[in-house]
Amino acid sequence: MRALTWQGRGRVGVETVPDPVIQESTDAVVRVTSTAICGSDLHLVGVLGMYLERGDVLGHEVMGVVEEVGPDAAHHLRVGDRVVIPFGIACGSCYMCDRGLQSQCETTQVHEEDKGAALFGYTRLYGSVPGGQAELLRVPQAHYGPVVVPDDGEPDERYLYLSDVLPTAWQAVEYAAVPPGGTVAVLGLGPIGQMAARVALHRGAGRVIGVDLVPERLAMAARHGVEVLDASRTGDGEIAAVVREVTDGRGADSVIDAVGMEAHGSPFAEAAQRAVGRLPDPVAAAVTERVGGDRLAAFLIGLDAVRRGGTLSVSGVYGGARDPLPLVQLFDKQVSVRMGQANVRRWVDDLLPLVQDPADPLGVLDLRTHRLPLDRAPEAYEMFQRKQDGCIKVVLDPTV
Repeated sequence: MRALTWQGRGRVGVETVPDPVIQESTDAVVRVTSTAICGSDLHLVGVLGMYLERGDVLGHEVMGVVEEVGPDAAHHLRVGDRVVIPFGIACGSCYMCDRGLQSQCETTQVHEEDKGAALFGYTRLYGSVPGGQAELLRVPQAHYGPVVVPDDGEPDERYLYLSDVLPTAWQAVEYAAVPPGGTVAVLGLGPIGQMAARVALHRGAGRVIGVDLVPERLAMAARHGVEVLDASRTGDGEIAAVVREVTDGRGADSVIDAVGMEAHGSPFAEAAQRAVGRLPDPVAAAVTERVGGDRLAAFLIGLDAVRRGGTLSVSGVYGGARDPLPLVQLFDKQVSVRMGQANVRRWVDDLLPLVQDPADPLGVLDLRTHRLPLDRAPEAYEMFQRKQDGCIKVVLDPTV
């Protein structure tokens, strides 16, 4: 089959690799019809490259049609089912899954790396499971994970974002604990930030303030009722001041950090990340695991912009082992902080009726800006990374 593989720091390529096969009785094999590029995929090409091996298949936002089903998954899936694949791999019956913490599944936890549940296409830290930017995908724990969606003639983009974007955004809003009619600021209007802003409005936030510096992102958020703040016209130190100014001097009730470890405005941390990236992979991994740091600009803006007694919800990916945090400010402001990988299956029952609704209340059909053949994936990665051609969300099509 054809698949997008990691080819070294900063490089990906489409090549022919062996077709996946059933390995366990709970496996399924899915023919991929759509697979999206996520912002966290860009981390793999750069910052987290030391945890990949040449030839690793990337991608974790996937949907398609079931081609083969293991005997112990046959009660859940049938050949021909149209399915969305959650990016986290979970068993559905362990202690953690029973508590809605599928991202910490005890069956698939990567114990040798002291990490949570295995993820598709996401480094040895999370199991080195081949990803879905490919023509075919082997799906472990298929007796529980795949979400069967209607074969109703609707475009894949109506359902595809159930794999990651929508559950991550929903959890970000859930963790933000926005009071009814309250104000939430969303830092970063990439795909997760876009959907978090829309989910917050759908769930009763009185005001949603979206912060970004990319014109196309700001325009997309604005057409969905978000008040936008152009960070390119406001220094990092002034964003929180503007948020306080429009919230009676208090700050937002809740802030969602949808940016993460590669935030703009962290020059020293950025330089350190680049320096580590030039080290041999074993050395770079050791440095990252012991003293690695993130670009914390977005987190720090969020802490400054949230009101006293408010909540900071973090959905952006962080990976630093020794990040310096202003605990005195967190403590003094009595800020609650929640974060973590999305527990996808926990939120599917809330989300599926919304994506099936013909009225499209979350605007799932207004997120994808580019749909390209799988063979153009390297070009798509570069376009997404550089924010060229108005790119906000890319979906790859392995069928053409």
